[in-house]
Amino acid sequence: MPVISFAPDTGVWLLSTPRTSYALRIDASGAPCHLAWGPRLTLEEAGELVLPPAPAASSFEGRPAVGEELPVDGGARFGPPSLQVRFADGTRAVEWLPTGHRVLEPDPGTGTGTGTAPGRGPGTETVSGRAPGAAELALEFRDRHYPLEITLHYRVHDDSDVIERWTVLRNTGEDPVALPRADSAAWTLPAREDYRLSHVTGQWSAETQLRRERLPFGETVLTSRRGISSHHANPWVMVDAGDATEERGQVWSAALAWSGSWRITAQRTPDGRAGFTGGAGQDGTALPLGPGEEFTTPVHAGLYTDGGFGATSRAWHAYTLAHVLPHPDEIRPVLYNSWEATGFDVDEAGQRALAARAAALGVELYVMDDGWFGARRSEKAGLGDWTPSTDRFPAGLTPLVQEVHRLGMRFGLWVEPEMVNPDSDLYRAHPEWVLHFPHRDRTELRGQLVLNFARRDVADWAYGWLTELVGAHGVDFLKWDMNRAFSEAGWPDRADGADRVGTAYVRNLYGVLDRLRADHPELRIESCSGGGGRVDLGILSRTDQAWTSDNTDAADRILIQHGYGQLYPARTMAAWVTDVPNQLTGRSVPLRFRFHVAMAGVLGVGGDLTRWSDGELAEGAELVAWYKRVRHLVQHGTLHRPRGPVDDGPAAVQYTARDGGEALLLVWRRAPRHGAPRVPLRLAGLDPAARYRDARTGAVHSAAVLTGYGYEPDLPPGDWSSTAVHLIRVRDE
Repeated sequence: MPVISFAPDTGVWLLSTPRTSYALRIDASGAPCHLAWGPRLTLEEAGELVLPPAPAASSFEGRPAVGEELPVDGGARFGPPSLQVRFADGTRAVEWLPTGHRVLEPDPGTGTGTGTAPGRGPGTETVSGRAPGAAELALEFRDRHYPLEITLHYRVHDDSDVIERWTVLRNTGEDPVALPRADSAAWTLPAREDYRLSHVTGQWSAETQLRRERLPFGETVLTSRRGISSHHANPWVMVDAGDATEERGQVWSAALAWSGSWRITAQRTPDGRAGFTGGAGQDGTALPLGPGEEFTTPVHAGLYTDGGFGATSRAWHAYTLAHVLPHPDEIRPVLYNSWEATGFDVDEAGQRALAARAAALGVELYVMDDGWFGARRSEKAGLGDWTPSTDRFPAGLTPLVQEVHRLGMRFGLWVEPEMVNPDSDLYRAHPEWVLHFPHRDRTELRGQLVLNFARRDVADWAYGWLTELVGAHGVDFLKWDMNRAFSEAGWPDRADGADRVGTAYVRNLYGVLDRLRADHPELRIESCSGGGGRVDLGILSRTDQAWTSDNTDAADRILIQHGYGQLYPARTMAAWVTDVPNQLTGRSVPLRFRFHVAMAGVLGVGGDLTRWSDGELAEGAELVAWYKRVRHLVQHGTLHRPRGPVDDGPAAVQYTARDGGEALLLVWRRAPRHGAPRVPLRLAGLDPAARYRDARTGAVHSAAVLTGYGYEPDLPPGDWSSTAVHLIRVRDE
């Protein structure tokens, strides 16, 4: 069956993924309307869903509030609009007029591509540079009277059930048009007796706290108005009928590939329907669309699964590895970061000493954090003056970089290109470069202001010094930080600046990253925003991993990592082992527990190694070496969650090789409770007919027992106990 098919007799378009179907049609009014999203259908079966329009129950109801592919303002529509337009004469309604369509099927003989980068403006990629194995449908419309063209894009891949959607808006007239809301897509769910919404909330150092709660009637808005995807929410949702579990049940989900302000509005109507719409932007702004100007929304990708929340996570992980990350096949190195050891007290001698200890520990990437440049002695000064501090690095950075390379490690550097301190040479020369409004205070947060990356001259300046820094010093890795939210997000040089700045800022940020990577193909980048403040599919299409949280407390990290992994793969989740008592929480847990928690992602070390005892250094080196033997499972295997985080019972994650040949089980227990039931952990994803040997103990277990009856981990007695079990399939002789 074709990936994209059309039935002229019913007007049904059908998009087919390996395990799901998505159906829509254009109704008699010209509006694109949803039919189905769920299990596989044939085109004939999808046609059975075309029903005559039901009469309105009363003169107060109008068109159904849920059911259009991109609900607009106009006519008798009373639900949340995905598209709001304000024309030059004050008209706000949109009326659909279909004008055509385009279908791009996969090229014969092509396989699955990688790196299609949903955040990079896919409307320009799909005609001449679409990914192998991808098919695309573009439905073209214009307003019945006004010069506005609207194109709805749908893209499917032959190896994924994720459907990518985005919208292109073009002003073909001579007068400006304003877009108070321009979402990427709206998603309609089938009728169910109940609905449950899953999402994450949080704050700095407490990101990605998973919430599952009944979807209330009315409208539920999830948003960030901070100029970044934010610590407080993340641009994805999952919806089920309230009956899905980790391994069973239907789940509908969607994620927005955007790194700025965003909003997702979920709706549940009194007549029992539900859906959600999402896109870039925030309330109070209206994106200007000048004559001849075009706006391509970010991708809003959607996924249906029938294997519960676990299958949903695994499908998103596979999609991110196959179609988002720039270098998905790489193994991320074990890194060391100097921040918690030195703070701002950075100099060449101290960094050399730390680097020597890091190399002995088995570290592969050494990252020097904040404090290496200009007059940077605290958070109050120096940002913007990106030259090595002459009193701390008299000969520049080159001697340190060479020493790190001599020790067999790659060299990384912390940067914060989007920020400036008022106490800096840059700000004294260019106070107009920051986000601000005339006659309003410039609010400092963490002693800094936000540079206006929407300005081309600012973006070009940042690109210039970054590419020079990387090229001149042989920098292998950048930790790209962004340590505050937007405020006074104005652009006084332009009359429409406050409405343009949010979108233009992110586009230019993406452009700097793209140019930098093109100049330096071997450069790898970590996305950071005071921890996990900027993690989304848009930024991950241009970076290699993300800093999950500034909170490195192992106990807190279990919950943070649990929420992060609902959508994003472990291959992107940076996790450090740091010192105790923890700098943030004051909690002390054993070194082995800290390592076992950090092994669930991209392992790093951030403690002050000059203070580690010989015993701690030896144990750390042993655990680093052990992680290297199993990290291919963490970074490229499939995730199962045998048991989520609980207060007194063990929590566990399992990573399994795609061929079922190996598995890694990580188990953590905070504090055992006497008399609590001991429930074995039932593993998953194993070869059902195989036996598996424990690489440490030599014990052999049958997959039938491990999956059907469970495994009781051998946890040490007492608080903060943990274990890591590497299972290898036994080859019958």
